[in-house]
Formats: sequence, structure tokens, C-alpha cells
Amino acid sequence: MAKTEPSAGKQHISEEPITLGNWYQHVNWINTTLILIVPVGGIVAAFYTQLRALTAAWALLYYFWTGLGVTAGYHRLWAHRSYEAGLPIRIFLACVGGGAVQGSIRWWSSKHRAHHRWTDTVKDPYSVMKGLWYSHFMWMVLNQNPKTKGRTDISDLNEDPVVVWQHKNYGSVILFFGMLFPMLVAGLGWGDWKGGLVYAGILRFSFVQQATFCVNSLAHWLGEQPFDDRNSPRDHVVTALITLGEGYHNFHHEVRRFFSLAFTSHSLNPNKFPSDYRNAIEWWQYDPTKWSIWVWKQLGLASNLKQFRANEIEKGRVQQLQKKLDQKRSKLDWGVPLDQLPVVDWDDFIAESQSGKALVAIAGVIHDVSKFITEHPGGKTLISSAIGKDATAMFNGGVYTHSNAAHNLLSSMRVGVIRGGGEVEIWRHQNSQKGLYT
Repeated sequence: MAKTEPSAGKQHISEEPITLGNWYQHVNWINTTLILIVPVGGIVAAFYTQLRALTAAWALLYYFWTGLGVTAGYHRLWAHRSYEAGLPIRIFLACVGGGAVQGSIRWWSSKHRAHHRWTDTVKDPYSVMKGLWYSHFMWMVLNQNPKTKGRTDISDLNEDPVVVWQHKNYGSVILFFGMLFPMLVAGLGWGDWKGGLVYAGILRFSFVQQATFCVNSLAHWLGEQPFDDRNSPRDHVVTALITLGEGYHNFHHEVRRFFSLAFTSHSLNPNKFPSDYRNAIEWWQYDPTKWSIWVWKQLGLASNLKQFRANEIEKGRVQQLQKKLDQKRSKLDWGVPLDQLPVVDWDDFIAESQSGKALVAIAGVIHDVSKFITEHPGGKTLISSAIGKDATAMFNGGVYTHSNAAHNLLSSMRVGVIRGGGEVEIWRHQNSQKGLYT
């Protein structure tokens, strides 16, 4: 995609409000043409072009290839270095990735690394904080101020001859692999030149574009956050189905949080940082990109498939579960905390019980059971017999071993703490009367 650099000392157009007189200056016309104008033209042409079965099958196959060029190539190979690929696979991915018409490898990976490094901040090139549609495609349609973009290291990409070749010849790459090649296959294969151009060419790359854009928008808006909720990325099967497995975005961002830091300095080697060639870590989750990379490894076309340590993945999952539990726990009534209860002498506890208050001591804590006497499952007599006494043994198995629910309910009745604890005070009181304790 194209970029616009401002003249020295001149205010960038993005800093000016959009008006009837300058709206066209805000538009990045190259990007707008490739992701809006040409696709709309393809939709119009489809009304006048018969869709043949072979062309439809070819369009679906090429959709998968070009989508893979972005997910397995642009994303997991070049942007994140999550595996290594031989020259044949790199050339294939560079060509079909260009056929997705989403920018060169160098441009795409640079933006994506910045997205990970500066997620949800002003330096994130397609931050969802600016709106769902902005993160989906408006960040490309409107000219962006280069002064606000987050910078990352792409020195490794500049040293890859395949990346350099594709970037230098990107215009020819998207023209040929985006439109001419799918048209040639359909035309030479079964004589459907127009259908090949419209369906396997224009409409096919339009759908690939929109699917990929969903990773920037939908994957930051729809779904769960099983690993971290400090940023917007989310996991959802719908996004995974749309994006050839890229929908498990919360996991992806959590793993790449460390990895993206590798590109803040030229002195750091990205291959030494933790990464993962998978987006879906469970066998049943939809991730055809992961499966494709694994097959290439079996065929000797890919190697060094990186996986983040399973122990660290589970730690992140458990920590997030604990965080959610703590949040839920904080909304429940667990009774007055023990350190906030008044400390009461044993004799005062006895005196208040005899004055008519239904107080029971259990494990050194005084509980007011007056509202529960008639509701006690064991009957009114049993709980009444414990008033003014230490009922710890009775409650904890002397009569009945109470459930967690009973313990939780009891905690909501706390009104004080016995000074020195229940049994201690009984022993002190009895022995002081006998003159054995002073």
C-alpha cells in the first residue's frame, strides 16, 4: 500500500479537519483504488459475468493460496519469524501473498510489527481504540501522519532477497498475481477469460482483503480473552474461520508481546525471542495455516517451527482465570473481614448472650444467629443450645460436618472476635475460678 510523506515544515493533512474543500487530500487514492474502487467495479462486473463451476472452484483454491500467502507468509514467516522456510516456499508465499493485494511483505510486516509493539496506543497503525471501521480499513483509506507511527526494526527483511525483490517489483506482482494469473488459468484452462478476471481475480482478492482486515478489527472486538485482558485482542472461532486460523488473537498477542520487543533495536536477533507458528494451540481449533506449515516441515520445505513453552501458556491461562475469579469474588458478600471486627472479651460475650442476643462463638469468632434460628435445618433447639457457648466442635463435626455453603453463610453473620480465641478463654476463665491461673 502507499504512504504519503509530508513536506518539511508543512502541517500534515491528517492534522487538518476534513472539509468539502479538502476531503480529497485526506484520501490515500492508491490504497482506496485497490481496496474500494476496483472491488466495487468487480461487483458491478459480476452482474454481467456468468459464474462457471470450474471458475468458482479455481477462485476458491486461489483464495486459499493467496490467503495463505498472507497468514503463513506475510504474518507468521516474515512479520514474526515463527518458522524458517526454504527458497521455494518463500517464493511461492511472496507471489501468492502479492496476489492478495495488501501491500508488499516489507510494508505489511513493518506495520504489523508496529501494531504488536504499540498495541492500542496512538502509535498502533490500526488501533481499534480509534474505532472498529478505522482498524478495519480506514487507516489505509485516509492519509496518516508519519510522525505518529510506531517504528520497528525491519533490518532482517531488508536482508531477505525475496522480500527485497517483491518490494521493488510490487506493482508488477499485484498486477500479475492479483489479476492476470488467475485470468490466464481460467482462460487457458477452460476458456473463461472474463470470469477468471472478475471472480478468481478481482472479487477473490477483495474477499481476501476483507478477511485479513478482520484480524485488525474483529479480532480486537469479538470474543474472549483467556490469556490477558490488558489489551484488546480476543479469541473467537468465527474470526478464525474467516481468517484461515488467525482468530485466536488473544493467545497470539500474548506470545508476541515478548517477540515484538525484539524489533525495537537493530542489535536484537528476532530468532532468539519466544514465538509460536500456531495461532490455535488446541488440536480441535481451526487453524489451516498451522497445518500447512506443519506439512511443509514434513516435506522438508520448512524448519525450526517455534512453539511457546506449554508451561508458560498454562500459567497465563491460570492467571487470567484467577483474575476473573477474584473480580467475581469481590462482588460477593463474604462478611465483615476479621481485622475489621471489634475484639470482645469472653465475659462480655457471655453477658451479651444472656441479655437476649443470639450470639455463638465458633473458632474464636462471634456470630449473631438470631435471624437464622428458625431457618436452621437441624432445628431451632439445636442452634439455641449453642447460644452463649463456644460451638466450634459442634459446628466442625461434633454434631455435623457443615458444607462450604454453611461456612459461607456463617461468615455473613460475623459481629466480633473473642480476645485470645474461644477455647483459650474458656480454659482461662475456668482455671482462674479455681485459682490455678492468674
